[in-house]
Amino acid sequence: MTEREKMLCRLSSAEFAAHELHIYLDTHPDDAAAGEALNKYEQQSAALRKDFESRFGPLTAGDDGNRWAWIADPWPWDIQEG
Repeated sequence: MTEREKMLCRLSSAEFAAHELHIYLDTHPDDAAAGEALNKYEQQSAALRKDFESRFGPLTAGDDGNRWAWIADPWPWDIQEG
């Protein structure tokens, strides 16, 4: 697995955990521990996204103020694995 793929896995995991905690907190709004965990995962997700995008470019269109930056080369199928 490439470093890019590893970073995407870590980011996906943090975002998934934050999303699931949002859903949980919809039905358990007084759970302080879950609220703290949500904050932790949201911060972790933001840091991972920032790190990923600084290395590999934006994940979605328009994130960096340049609407077309996400289509910059290389495309995933253009990357030659060593």
